[in-house]
Amino acid sequence: MTSKTILRTAGHSYLILFCISCFLLPAHSFMQAQDFTITDSMQWKAYDDFNEALLDKSRNIYKSDTDQSAAAHRGNGARDNDRSGCAAAIWCQAIYYDMVINAYNRAKREGNEELMTKYRNLHKDIHKGERAHYVNFNFHNNSTENGWFVYDDIMWWTCALARAFETFGSAEYLKYAELSFCRVWYGSDTVGDDGSYADPARFSGKDGGGMFWEWQPISNPKPHQPGDFRSACINFPTVIAACLLHQLVPEGRSVPTQARPQQQTKEWYLEKAIEIYDWASKTLVPSSGRVADGIHGGGPEYSDHLYNQATFIGASCLLYKLTGDEQYKKNAISGTRYVFLRIANNERILKYEGGYEQGIYAAIFAQYLPMVVYDLGQTDYLTYVQANMQKAWDNRDPVRGIQMGNFTVATSSTDVVESYGASGMPALMLMFPAHETADAIRGITDSPRAQTDAQSSAYFARQTAFDLAGRSFIPSLRRGLYIIDGRKVLVK
Repeated sequence: MTSKTILRTAGHSYLILFCISCFLLPAHSFMQAQDFTITDSMQWKAYDDFNEALLDKSRNIYKSDTDQSAAAHRGNGARDNDRSGCAAAIWCQAIYYDMVINAYNRAKREGNEELMTKYRNLHKDIHKGERAHYVNFNFHNNSTENGWFVYDDIMWWTCALARAFETFGSAEYLKYAELSFCRVWYGSDTVGDDGSYADPARFSGKDGGGMFWEWQPISNPKPHQPGDFRSACINFPTVIAACLLHQLVPEGRSVPTQARPQQQTKEWYLEKAIEIYDWASKTLVPSSGRVADGIHGGGPEYSDHLYNQATFIGASCLLYKLTGDEQYKKNAISGTRYVFLRIANNERILKYEGGYEQGIYAAIFAQYLPMVVYDLGQTDYLTYVQANMQKAWDNRDPVRGIQMGNFTVATSSTDVVESYGASGMPALMLMFPAHETADAIRGITDSPRAQTDAQSSAYFARQTAFDLAGRSFIPSLRRGLYIIDGRKVLVK
């Protein structure tokens, strides 16, 4: 079913075809969900069940899937018919590490001292386990078994360790966060690579700027060349890490003089966050909030991935917080809007990707979505959060309490469940407490009248279309005269 809307603006008419199944947000998406049954206790149970099923309690790192008896070594797990004790991927361990920090922070906000103690201790155990397994966080050890050899693997850990320092205050966490950041930025004398930074002083024109993804070959690294891959998954996490470190390192540090320093100044981190964001946003996010996967020297290469949207959103929010520049805020909002209108399904349920390790994307999105909802005031997305949590809970395995990651598909007690997909439900639940989510919606008077003000305190139906040239999003809700981007728009 489609409806036709004619927009007349600046003397021109645009015929917009609205595909109701694609663009019209259903009524239940903006009214309070009547079937939201999730409680705080359910959410805590979801996280505990995730740990019960997938945390190797002797090593305190996470298994790749429920068919592994241990997390002993690198491997893809049951999908490769390997049940010999495969650990989850090194970079995904950082996302699980974020989750225990989030659990502690939620318990602290709620004043639950029992849970604070529980998750503080669990964090200590996981930190020790991860450090021991991954060569004592020696980021210059590129062992293919349990070392470090892809730049974004390290940078995800930089972000997680910085958050650990922010939460628990141990100097060890900040030390590792800075060591890992500088390892990625400057390269390694030990390994012999030249670092991730595509220094414009070295790579001219379109070949300069941003961050390279990896060094190859692992056993004999070569200097990067023009056209090597610069991906969203290293660029935006680098911005996030630099923003976090800017906030956390002390004032008054001297500017380091060595070629490959192990730490940097507070000012330098913010300067580099802005620089990398400027390149990545202009190169990889040219319009409409859609994030390209990366670039090999030509134009941006598009493949919609939830984690790329997530880190773009997170980087935008952090820079807005640090600088007050409204463009960062606009970018964060457009990136979020793109997720729910173009990547999520018609019921606004988050997309599940079933490739190796890709199931973890929802957990990464959960890390940064609260910044948009709460810090930027985009509370209309809470209904979608409710819908995702409810769908995942309803489709969980009631025996083990875990869900496979595709929230729309029921998980049975006999399914092999990977830790990647299973992280999505508890990650969302840790960041969006049931009582806060429900209370926020109940506390708002729903309005049947459409509005165009994105900062409105009420929840409204949103309908979105593109003009025929695909130049911009046009919010169009009901007949009438609107002011959109400074122009009069008549909707008939």
